[in-house]
Parts: sequence; structure tokens; C-alpha cells
Amino acid sequence: MGSGAMGSGAAGSGAAGSGPGHGAPLCPSPPPPAPRCPRGSRRLSETGAGPRRSEGAAGRGGLRAAASLPHIARGRGEEGGGRRSPCLLVALRPRNVEAERERFFRASFAYDPQFEYAEPVPAAVLDKYGAASDRFVAQAIRIIRAVLEKYGTYESFEVATGGRLLSKCQIWSVIRKYMQKEGCVGEVVVQLTDDLLSQAVMMVEDSRPTLAINLAGARQHWLEGMLRHEIGTHYIRGVNNTRQPWHSSEGRKQYSLKPANPTEEGLASLHSVLFRKQPFLWRAALLYYTIERASHLSFSALFQDLEQYVQDAGVRWEYCVRAKRGQTDTSQPGCFSKDQVYLDGILRILRHRQTINFPLLAALGKVSYEDVNRLKEFGVLEKARIPHFMQDLERYMKQLDHIVTTNGLNEEELEQLLPD
Repeated sequence: MGSGAMGSGAAGSGAAGSGPGHGAPLCPSPPPPAPRCPRGSRRLSETGAGPRRSEGAAGRGGLRAAASLPHIARGRGEEGGGRRSPCLLVALRPRNVEAERERFFRASFAYDPQFEYAEPVPAAVLDKYGAASDRFVAQAIRIIRAVLEKYGTYESFEVATGGRLLSKCQIWSVIRKYMQKEGCVGEVVVQLTDDLLSQAVMMVEDSRPTLAINLAGARQHWLEGMLRHEIGTHYIRGVNNTRQPWHSSEGRKQYSLKPANPTEEGLASLHSVLFRKQPFLWRAALLYYTIERASHLSFSALFQDLEQYVQDAGVRWEYCVRAKRGQTDTSQPGCFSKDQVYLDGILRILRHRQTINFPLLAALGKVSYEDVNRLKEFGVLEKARIPHFMQDLERYMKQLDHIVTTNGLNEEELEQLLPD
């Protein structure tokens, strides 16, 4: 990324808002829709599971025009010679998912979908994410049950804490205000869609940072949390990373860096619920639990198992598809375990939150919290961007404590789960 792409530093230190006011400006006409994730795109992150309540409930939005978009260069080895592969987001979404959904519902859920993919899912990807962990299952279940004890059902929790679904005009208003807070107006292309398995996905498209947002998950009190996840965490750490000596794969090897995950997704997930009155880690917990069960169950058995926690059949379908993506015959046990990284990363960061330098964790780029102290003397920190919500660090730390308490966690348990 060139120096002109850095833009201004993070601006503002106010708290996250709860949504647009009544005086939102008229929605501009967006350009025609662009492909969601064409060949040559590289996915950076995705946020949670994005349930769709009804087919066609929300129309697809187009790409938001953006001025002075930063260029993000590809590292060596990210793009080989010859034909490019589609991004992971497209490769793992079954091409017949809607037909199989209809067949599954017609069969009264007594059918195991047979998924087809546009191209073979890379074997290396299936191998990497083919095994589930049960290490934090007890914590996941406790978090899920705590939500149900307080709100009765997931649906009640969603309405009570998420608020109303926002219109496209209101979404654009929230996005614009958030970009202003972070000092990155005009740097990220934004696309609204109703065709994601997640709430949002951040990717590099034609060397430009692009954020796709699921219209079905854009709720009044949750949208800014999603922007803290994608822009305030993934994008800002990505921008800072381009200026570090470890920005390339060779540099990471030279400095013996640990993988960016689970720190990256754990931190982003904490930022999703930061400043909520009731910051339950429901989505991370349910994804973790669903994947662990998927490794032992067929699709239909998994769907039935989830009924104890989620009554809405459409929501359960989306969680099951997400856990079973990559499989063709879902009558067999098996999972795609990537989504366990959220709760895993969350618990690790909360365990060590008193000793982590969070502004430095953002400034050093895509690094693990375990590497921060030894890397600080080598990092390029001048003009580093720090998310606006970290400006008041005392308030930030209190919010992390609030997340621990709300989700029934405690220091002794975290130390036992994750000893030094």
C-alpha cells in the first residue's frame, strides 16, 4: 500500500452509536451490482452466521462508489501462475444450496442435503478445517443457556438486543458515520447483499478492500458492532500490517511470528459486542457448539439437535450449512471447523486481557497477542492507526470485564482452561 493510501489517523473517541436517527439523508442511487467475489478475489474475514428469515426478503444492493481507494498489493505466493482459483467464500458455498434447502424443508427436515460445488473444494482447506475441538464446549453451552434463561428464545434475544432491521438508506448512514470516526472515508468499497452465509465479509477485490454486508443481519444495535469487527479490527490491523517488516510471508518467517489467528478473529468478535448493555457471546458460542456436534452428526441430526437452542428453522438451516460446508454427502459426520476460531480467540484474549497492550496489538498489524511484547521494538508505529473505540482505554478495559461477567466466565476458570 502506498503512503497516499494511509489516509488520516483514527478520529474521535466517542462511544459506538446505536443506529441512525430519524434525519438520515436520502439514499443515493448505487451503481449496478458487482460480482460478490469474482476470480482473483481474496477473502480476509467473515463475521458470524447470517440467517435469512425468508427468501427474497431483502434486495441486493450495489457497490458503494468510493474515492481514493487504497491499493493493497498481493504478497508473494498469493497468486500463482495460470488460472486463478475463486475465493474461499464462493468455493465453499454449495451451488445447489437453495434447491437442497427446498428439498430439506419439503421432507420435514428428514433428509440430508447432497451439496454440489462449482469447483472442487481444495483438499488442503478440507484437511485444515476437517477436525473439530471440544475444548470449550462447556463454556459455549453455558453462554447459550445464559441467553435463553434471560430472553427465553434466541428470537426474543435478537429482537431485544439487535433492534429493528435497517433499510439500505439507514445502513449507508451508519456506515458513513462509522467511517468518519475511523478516519477512513472513501477507502473501503461497500456492497449490500442478501446472499451471504455470514453477516459480513471483508475481502480484497481488484486490489481494493471491499466489505460485503448481509442485509438480513443489519440490525439497529448490531450494525456498528459489525463495523467495529470488520473495519475497526480487520481493516485497520491490515492497513497497519502493510507498513511492518513482517508484512510478507517471508517477513513473518524472519520474525518467527505465530499465526494471526485465533487472535485476529477473537479480537474482532469481542469488538462486535463491545458497548452492548448485554454483551452475550451467543453467535461465537453457538458456532463453536454447532461445529463440534457436526463432527459427530449428520446434517438432519444436527438440525434436530440445534432445536433445543434455536426454534427458527431458517436460522438453524444456516448454522447447519455453515458447519457442513465443504461436504457433499451430509448424511456423514463431518464439519468445517473454521468458525470455532471465534470463541477460541475470544477466550484466549479475555484470559490475558490484563497483560495485553491492545493499542499496540492494533498498531503492529496482523500479529498474535503472544508476539506483541517482543515485536514492539521492531514495529513501525509512526502514524499507526488505532481504532477510535480504543482511545479511551480505561473504558475499553471495563467493557472487556463486563463481557467476562455477562457470559458467566471467571478468572480462575480461564486460567485453568488456558494455563501459561
